[in-house]
Amino acid sequence: MNLDLSGKRAIVCGASAGIGKACAFELAALGASVTVVARSADKLAAVVAELPRPRAQSHDALTVDLADPAAARTAAHAWIAAHGACHILVLNTGGPAPGRAIDTPADAFRLGFESLLATPHELVRAFVPGMRRDGYGRIIIIGSTSVKQPIQGLAVSNAVRAATANWAKTLSQELGAEGITVNNVLPGYTRTERLGAIFRARAEKAGVTIEQAEAAAIADIPAGRFGEASEIAAAVGFLASPAASYVNGVNLPVDGGRLGTL
Repeated sequence: MNLDLSGKRAIVCGASAGIGKACAFELAALGASVTVVARSADKLAAVVAELPRPRAQSHDALTVDLADPAAARTAAHAWIAAHGACHILVLNTGGPAPGRAIDTPADAFRLGFESLLATPHELVRAFVPGMRRDGYGRIIIIGSTSVKQPIQGLAVSNAVRAATANWAKTLSQELGAEGITVNNVLPGYTRTERLGAIFRARAEKAGVTIEQAEAAAIADIPAGRFGEASEIAAAVGFLASPAASYVNGVNLPVDGGRLGTL
């Protein structure tokens, strides 16, 4: 199975921590040169310094607020002018704040749309021409299992990620014949800072300890535990590779079997 990403250039969004950082490490370990993207220059510099270089790759960082589609578009075109083609684009960003739909102002949905769909769309439009020229493209969206089964208390994420998944499916149909695949990876409960915040909120609302709130969630996971960011990154590494050339337009849950849907 060919997982070699030598000579490929990857851009990983939201790579200063958590799943994004794990994806950057996975792609670098497979031989790609990686540009990590987030708002914090200091955190990104630390990630770049740690990234593996098994094939003497060149890694770097791009500091931009991914909640601002116009800023993302400008940064993308500046990157292209400096580096040329991006072959692997991992679209990952922090999720919207939790809350019930009925309690959420309409503006929160607009902001969620901008960060989870408008910014990814700007980046795809910027980077697809280079993928076409080089005959190799992998667009991978880090979504949520809410695409298949809404998660209680995450109203904005549930709504906007479903829209993003349909956008991605549409792109996969438009770009597949050009050697560009578009796939969604749907993490289940994965140990990240965001998961910790979600369970702190759940515990406070239910009047239980964080450990009790986590245990109740784990009881519904056949694997019997939360996932690790590296396990999400392993799926991303496969989808980014030549081995996944015929995998296109899928929503891939990486959730320990928690989803009750097919």
